[in-house]
Amino acid sequence: MFLYNKFMADIKFKRKFYEEMLDWKNTSNGSSALMIDGARRIGKSTLAETFAQNEYDDYLIIDFAIASKEVKDNFENIGKLDVFFRNLFLFTGKELKPGRCVIIFDEVQKFPLARQSIKYLVKDGRYDYIETGSLISIKKKSQEILIPSEEDKRKMYPMDFEEFLWATGDKVTSSFIKECFEKRQPVGEQLHRKFMNTFRTYFAVGGMPQAICAFVEGKTYKQIDSIKRNILALYEEDLKKYDEDNTEKASAIFKSIPEQLSNHNCKFIFSEINKNARYKNYVQAVRCIDESMIGNYCRNVTNPELTLDLFAESGNFKLFMGDTGLLITQILKGSGETADDLYKKIVLGKLSTNLGMIFENMVAQMLRAKGYELFFHEYNYKPDGNEKEQKYEIDFLIVKDNHICPIEVKSSAYKKHESFDYFVKKYQSKKHERFIIYTKDLEIEDDITYLPIYMTMFL
Repeated sequence: MFLYNKFMADIKFKRKFYEEMLDWKNTSNGSSALMIDGARRIGKSTLAETFAQNEYDDYLIIDFAIASKEVKDNFENIGKLDVFFRNLFLFTGKELKPGRCVIIFDEVQKFPLARQSIKYLVKDGRYDYIETGSLISIKKKSQEILIPSEEDKRKMYPMDFEEFLWATGDKVTSSFIKECFEKRQPVGEQLHRKFMNTFRTYFAVGGMPQAICAFVEGKTYKQIDSIKRNILALYEEDLKKYDEDNTEKASAIFKSIPEQLSNHNCKFIFSEINKNARYKNYVQAVRCIDESMIGNYCRNVTNPELTLDLFAESGNFKLFMGDTGLLITQILKGSGETADDLYKKIVLGKLSTNLGMIFENMVAQMLRAKGYELFFHEYNYKPDGNEKEQKYEIDFLIVKDNHICPIEVKSSAYKKHESFDYFVKKYQSKKHERFIIYTKDLEIEDDITYLPIYMTMFL
């Protein structure tokens, strides 16, 4: 379904989360409210309103960022629902007929009592309910209320590569790429070059609808980068508010992500924030960044079993940016070059900075959007002829068709894969298909599927 974007006058974006909303509406049948989980500025509010316009006879939006005192005070009448609705329609100037109508609680984190009231409103059954909000603030304020069990929480992510293609008017490329992936066949050299150029453009722009709007409208990369800087500023402002009530510095952790990803194997090292910093003192701040979905938390597993979460080490982790376009903007902040020159290098694949961390961040983002939790695996192995064990790492582990699938990420055409080979020797019964995600066309060699990075969205 198409999403009207409030930053543009004429263009509508197709978002996959619309199908999630349809699934909620059809399966819930009024028995739960939909709570849209996601970072700020990914299009939650706009999509909620578009869904209401398309799927209901009428709707009412209560934006708690600007709602009047009378509207907020009216929630004290939640025990007398006839009075509550009579006053609500009076104060908002709009009345809904019971039945095929929906009420949207936008920015619900700014008024926790409305969220708590969902229990009684859903039970009443007159209308459907959709909630949206920033989860940093929700987490902070939800301690004051009883979280309703009548919420159906579903995660929404930034626009992925397929949605980016749709936004630019390309309705055929993603279907072709998917067909090639499913058949495990290359797309062909000429098309591959074209797809890689488009993909580099996508991760440079990022998945924030406002940035993609600017790109489609023909704005300069300097203007696009300015939009992303503003979004980062909003995130940092939210994190500072979180830090006001916590001794941990979530804002410092978030700002350090590009530096952390430049470490060997992208491992997070607390001493780079503060020489005395330890995970146990920052654990809630890390969780805040992960749960607010502005970052993607990737944990090491000590044993690559199907139940990966049971073997995950919370303190041994990587922390990726939730949107790679925002990571690009963070990386470029300290550069002396103009934004347009730097973005040109990115799109042409000529950026001298560490492309490896950008590619790994992009793969993490695409795997999360597919619903995978993020895990990597460190292990020791003694190769034939060596006297001592050495440490090796698999970048990501996912579970597909009840089998472990190891994934390595290469920012070039490099094909070396000894960590894969030793993984198979050490865990002979635990692997299914192995993927090396890289910059060249699809190829199968040595029982390994070499996958162009743009096909990650179909794993």
